[in-house]
Amino acid sequence: MSGLGIENLERIKHRIRAADYLAVAQLYLKDNFLLERPLTPEDIKPRLLGHWGTCHGINVAYANLKSYFGDDPNFSFVLGPGHGFPALQANLFLDGDLGKVDSKATVDEAGIAYICKHFSWPDGFPSHASPYTPGIITEGGELGYALANAYGMALGHAEKTIAVLIGDGELETATAIDSLNLHNLLSGTKNGRLLPILHLNGYKISAPSICARKSEREMNELIRGFGFVPVWIDGDEPEVFQTALMKDVESPFYILKTEKGASGPNRHQEAHQIPLKNPKTNPEELKQLEEWLRSYNFAEVFGTEKGELK
Repeated sequence: MSGLGIENLERIKHRIRAADYLAVAQLYLKDNFLLERPLTPEDIKPRLLGHWGTCHGINVAYANLKSYFGDDPNFSFVLGPGHGFPALQANLFLDGDLGKVDSKATVDEAGIAYICKHFSWPDGFPSHASPYTPGIITEGGELGYALANAYGMALGHAEKTIAVLIGDGELETATAIDSLNLHNLLSGTKNGRLLPILHLNGYKISAPSICARKSEREMNELIRGFGFVPVWIDGDEPEVFQTALMKDVESPFYILKTEKGASGPNRHQEAHQIPLKNPKTNPEELKQLEEWLRSYNFAEVFGTEKGELK
């Protein structure tokens, strides 16, 4: 646990910016990965495939949990096999986990070029989690099983702490909502500690989620009804997230409230997949994409010579 020191909070912000940049670069770029010159149409992939909207929130959760639990071998992070995969792969890359199964995914300039060019690319990385992804036990875009899988990991392992990030659209699936009942079945001392985190970004594809239509009071009552204590994390500031994790709460259920598409050019349903759909042929969108990528000041947070976050 690194605490609320300014240095640690800045490190978390750097991590989020780096992961956001890599998520966007994976979606769009087939060259000029560090923006060493102005973007041109030739730098853009011919087919843009993937999902951006939830990526920033995933990166916020991952960076804060990584900071709080550090290298604790008994801590695990569980994410459903959905389409926020550029974010997951960015974090697996930054931690060196991807490099353990793919020697080309080195945490340096060459590795950045490799993962970005080969995302949603023939014979490269698919646009969603696959069996090739380190730690993956299921693939594809079918959501709903993350919470049940997390409880399965905790079963009989009292030493484990498992954080599981659940999308607000994902919580509408029968499997996910019913899995909340497992709290009452697996809360004994012989099992591990589970930390569910609802990512409340408001939208599922093109419509508001059911959770987003509920008031805070309604959400609190729903969560309490399953035996959890709701803990709200409003926004993406690391201090707020870290403070929530430090609270001495038995059976917490965190609700991370961010905007869908946050840190990108569009919000809400417009950000679900590819926010800027034609930067290869539309000069204005190409300009917007370059401004979006440069907004993260990637060189400021990532030391490619050392191969580590600054």
